[in-house]
Amino acid sequence: MPNTDKPVVVYGASGYTGRLICEYLREYNVPFVAAGRSAGTIKTSMESHVPGIETADYEIVEVTHDVESLTSLFAGASVVCNTVGPFAKLGPEVVEACLAAGTHYIDTTGEQDWLITCDEKYGADFAAAGLLLSPGIAQMYTTGEIAAELCLEKPGLDTLDIAVFWGGSPTIASTLTILVNAALSGAFYLEQNRYVPWDPDAGLYQLAIPGQHELALALPWGGTSHPVWYRKDPRVANVKVLGGVFNKPLMMGVPQIVAAAVEATKDLPPDEQYAALTATASQVMNQMPPRENPRLNKSLDSVHASGPLGRAHCVIHGNSNYKQTGLLQAYAAYSLLQRPPRQAGFASACQAFGHRELLGVLSGFGLVREPVVTVEG
Repeated sequence: MPNTDKPVVVYGASGYTGRLICEYLREYNVPFVAAGRSAGTIKTSMESHVPGIETADYEIVEVTHDVESLTSLFAGASVVCNTVGPFAKLGPEVVEACLAAGTHYIDTTGEQDWLITCDEKYGADFAAAGLLLSPGIAQMYTTGEIAAELCLEKPGLDTLDIAVFWGGSPTIASTLTILVNAALSGAFYLEQNRYVPWDPDAGLYQLAIPGQHELALALPWGGTSHPVWYRKDPRVANVKVLGGVFNKPLMMGVPQIVAAAVEATKDLPPDEQYAALTATASQVMNQMPPRENPRLNKSLDSVHASGPLGRAHCVIHGNSNYKQTGLLQAYAAYSLLQRPPRQAGFASACQAFGHRELLGVLSGFGLVREPVVTVEG
């Protein structure tokens, strides 16, 4: 049945990020549908893991993952928050259902191949319908984009060097996405407005990050979303992004895990590849991380922006990166219920809602500190 009194659908509501989105939608007093494959799992997740859920205006809907069923679910809603990945594999049905139902689409991914698909395959249709198509609204991408935009307030800077770090462990879904992305797609940075592949055999990179003497270890993480968002931005020609967790032993193990998974599945047919990668991911991470502790789960986004005659550097210190993601998703949905996005079609969070507005939201909920911005030249 078409939904008319719950304007937001959280698809994948029982997952770690999905239930945080529900938590913040409750704080914004936004009625929502918590949707997924199993109504029982969603009910247990809501009641056990979403503080204050008894005061939320929501309903639980079980749905199969196909365009027809999802279109029926989304009909009458205004916004879909999608957390069901890997998105390159599972995202098309959700996007196509949003377009058919006339709803805005946002998700949490940084899968570069999925963002390129959204841009090139679906962006024009969403723009023509006046709908937002915004993948990648999440701490790992949006908070760094906010830092980049603060740097770009100084004209004449065309190169972005972005570092994103966080404390904690990947979720079950994130682990699978990392392995699938590494095995089945490439990773690109932006050089003179063209996608250039990262060296897949380069291994770990060492970065000097603000606030500590010890070098940190980083990876391209599939290239992330920033090169895609900035490819058509006339201010920017070059974008490189590296990121990682503060836990060095964990970072040192990632390349070995990924390399072993890629080697073991490289000769399998696509469906068997995905099944094998899913099995490997469940061995690496088979339980939800604990709720974030702001004393332990810190985040850091650092952007060096440069141009022929100037430089700027922005650092944003924060905490609880998954909470940042949940809040950004909930605020995006809340904003879309009030007014149209600044840019329809394929657009980043900052392009759709404004970087200073998003910074104010994160600051207002105590998840980031005031940015440290240094401008030279």
